[in-house]
Amino acid sequence: MSSEALHTRPQHPGIAHAARLATPADAEGIVRLRSAYVLAEPLPPEWIVRSGAELAARLAPGGDARACVVDAPDGTLASCALALLHPVLPEPASPSGRAARVHTVATHPAWRRRGHAGSALTALLDLLRAERVAPVEADAPGAAGALFRASGFCGSLAPMRMTWPEPTVRGRVDEKTGHVWLPPEQYAETVMKATGFACVLFTDVHDRPVQLHGVYSATHPWQLAGGTMDPGERPWETAVRECREETGIELAGPPRLLATVYGLPGAEWPYSTMGLVFDGGRLDEARLRDIVLDPREHDEVRVLPLPEWRPLMPPRDFARLSAVLEARRTGVAAYFDTWDWGTE
Repeated sequence: MSSEALHTRPQHPGIAHAARLATPADAEGIVRLRSAYVLAEPLPPEWIVRSGAELAARLAPGGDARACVVDAPDGTLASCALALLHPVLPEPASPSGRAARVHTVATHPAWRRRGHAGSALTALLDLLRAERVAPVEADAPGAAGALFRASGFCGSLAPMRMTWPEPTVRGRVDEKTGHVWLPPEQYAETVMKATGFACVLFTDVHDRPVQLHGVYSATHPWQLAGGTMDPGERPWETAVRECREETGIELAGPPRLLATVYGLPGAEWPYSTMGLVFDGGRLDEARLRDIVLDPREHDEVRVLPLPEWRPLMPPRDFARLSAVLEARRTGVAAYFDTWDWGTE
């Protein structure tokens, strides 16, 4: 439905009230109206910013929020009505498999008793009806009950609700810039999550790569000795531990870095991966024969010239192996940032 269609009938003779479809730019204004005039306790400034950003994304095309607003002459919002959509099982009462809850209806005190709330709510309900969203429920506290009843809502106006109390965490607002500085534990929840790994390149005395065949990964069948970092470990400590567990070889060090490797998350793994590849040196025939595999992880050791590894490995794995071997040859550490998680 276009914004031009979202006009409602006057609530009082001679006074016209026009509601329009909200856009992401209206999100913070809607949150501020809800904070100041709906909630029992206003939101802290950092939560207004956070909630506004979330609502802006959900008001964008394809999002699950719908809102209609009435503009005040000064450019702020006089009133708003916000609904959040959610999936339900399709049945006669909800054939589209979508329902909605009217989350907020709020009007600034300076613009009350002009019919703005009714205008915004009517326009919102018209929009939901046009999208065949049903049923529509509402949070209708106190005085808002009459407005909702007049709009066709019936039944209990106070649904039961469970909330899990948590201590309030407040950030610090820079008075000059308005930037919100969150406490470390809260900011940590907003940053990218990644897993770390460390592994080791061994070759034989002819510089042919040594790799282990994994029993648990069809995606990465041939692997360097190594694995995921444990909490509290440093990368070299991980490399030493994993090498000992997977091959029985005890690395002596000092660590010599051959490459840094980065991969974007994908269907196989939900986090980015960041890792280091160290030089394990050259193994003679006796040391190769002494390798002891952990059968829970690997079932074969192979030593092959680099070109013969190509048909045995996914392209990105072979590219990584090639970059690491070239770093060994040149003495210049490689930066390999396309070892992404996904299906080749």
